Amino acid sequence: MGPMPQRSIDKWEEPMSDEDEKMKQGDLLPEVTFQTRVRDESLGGSNPYRWQPVTTADYFKGKRVVLFSLPGAFTPTCSTYQLPGFEKAAAEMADLGIDAIYCMSVNDSFVMNQWARSQNLNNVKVIPDGSGEFTDRVGMLVRKDNLGFGARSWRYAAIINDGRVEAWFEEPGRVDNCPEDPYGASSPESVLEWLRANPSRAAA
Repeated sequence: MGPMPQRSIDKWEEPMSDEDEKMKQGDLLPEVTFQTRVRDESLGGSNPYRWQPVTTADYFKGKRVVLFSLPGAFTPTCSTYQLPGFEKAAAEMADLGIDAIYCMSVNDSFVMNQWARSQNLNNVKVIPDGSGEFTDRVGMLVRKDNLGFGARSWRYAAIINDGRVEAWFEEPGRVDNCPEDPYGASSPESVLEWLRANPSRAAA
């Protein structure tokens, strides 16, 4: 599967059908508004943060990015391997034509911001999908009631080119209340392997 040619879109189209089980190459990401917390020193005080709505287009339009999603902030595999791995791989990914790396989870912005601070992130930006709307609309929302989590994201990663899926990496066995937490297909190593074979034209 070769790289998808970059294209500009002036209007976000309708996302994939609910009948599709997961995203595939060429699919447009669903348009969702994420509720984020951003620092604003003009507010003063000891907690100068305000709500800032950010849309899918804000994050993805006009860029070639890596998006990866995981079951939860502060959880062991996510905190020990996946998030630090993408942080470490950022320089090589940039050399291969990646403009940004986003980590998404079905957690609110308070949790995601604190997790980012605890991980000392400089290269990966976090996206809070607190309601799970985006995760549900890309077909990756699963139940994890067996762990007391409720609805969470199945572990996946993707290369997104101007809002469209260029490559999709999903862990096998996606099912509600999965007794295992597979990790490999969505790892930074897997994404890097694909990018090395499919660099952007500018990076090639």
